[in-house]
Amino acid sequence: MDFQLTDEQTLLADTTRDLLSGYDTEKRNKVVESEPGFDRQVWGQLAEIGVLGLGFDEDSGGQIEIMVVLNEIGRRLAPEPVLHGAIGPGAIIAEVGTDAQRALLDEVAAGERILAFAHAEPGVRGTAGVTTSATRNGDGWVLSGTKNPVLAGDVADTLIVSAALPGEGAEAGTGLFLVDAANVTRTGYRTFDGQRGAQITFDATPAEPLGEAADAGEAIANALVRISAALCAEAVGVMEESLRLSTDYLKQRKQFGVTLSKFQTLTQRAADMYMSLELARSMGTYAAMSIADGELNPVIAARAKLQIGRSGRHISQESIQLHGGIGVTAEYPVGHYAARLTAIEHTLGSSSDQLRTLVGQLDSYEIATL
Repeated sequence: MDFQLTDEQTLLADTTRDLLSGYDTEKRNKVVESEPGFDRQVWGQLAEIGVLGLGFDEDSGGQIEIMVVLNEIGRRLAPEPVLHGAIGPGAIIAEVGTDAQRALLDEVAAGERILAFAHAEPGVRGTAGVTTSATRNGDGWVLSGTKNPVLAGDVADTLIVSAALPGEGAEAGTGLFLVDAANVTRTGYRTFDGQRGAQITFDATPAEPLGEAADAGEAIANALVRISAALCAEAVGVMEESLRLSTDYLKQRKQFGVTLSKFQTLTQRAADMYMSLELARSMGTYAAMSIADGELNPVIAARAKLQIGRSGRHISQESIQLHGGIGVTAEYPVGHYAARLTAIEHTLGSSSDQLRTLVGQLDSYEIATL
């Protein structure tokens, strides 16, 4: 199996890295503290190089291209909502939307329309269960309920909302709807890692079925697998930079007249961090390649995200420890990388949730070795 990137994929990674190279800690802190929490100019540049349309069709690129781009976004901690405002929800429209609905993706790819996937709900563990309801209203539909957290929901123009369909048996299930964000009540907020989200309330809000008004459970599951794999790719980029910062610090910081890199215990800890990174990288690549081969398997996504969560926790904690007190200051980057890794671990279910998913699959194997 060939794990090497093509020339086009390498060029995409290099171009994205160059575009985001201006994000140092000072600039990022300034951008995330201002409105709308990301740089509109950078957003437009990402659209120009084709990043915001990745995965919408065969010509725009697939999951491997998404992986290399999210890798670079993680490396620079870029606050632009590429995954949650464009690529993730856009793929849902591409999969089940009508021709007219797919036309919205041209605006998304051009950076002119921001999307958000409103699926998670307050009080619901992980991503299971939907209490938001869809009701027929004449020839149309209305939604009622609350979604939170909705990442990128504070700036989204169009929402893709999951809601319980009325009826029983074959008519029941969870449908997907398009909602104009101007018609909802939303409370935006900053997350602790510098990202943005919103709580969104629907009160008999007009909605348009995405595709048909039918059970979209498979499309929702596919979307969660794709988003999970993309989060894994971003986390790998975060871990790479966090490890680089830590090893550079060991080479520069002196104690007792010598650099910290001369202390064997510290270099062994750095080596352990590298092992965690490579485990995460291999699982992230596995998840992306599986999707690229047409296998959108929640079990594979859970395996990858479990390892990403474990590696991310190890690397983030060690990075702060190796930096000492400076590691937790807002002016130094390593604490921000740790915060992002923590947030990624808890997005779409924590490591414990992923482990629970995998344990639930044990009866499908003939032999289980503990």
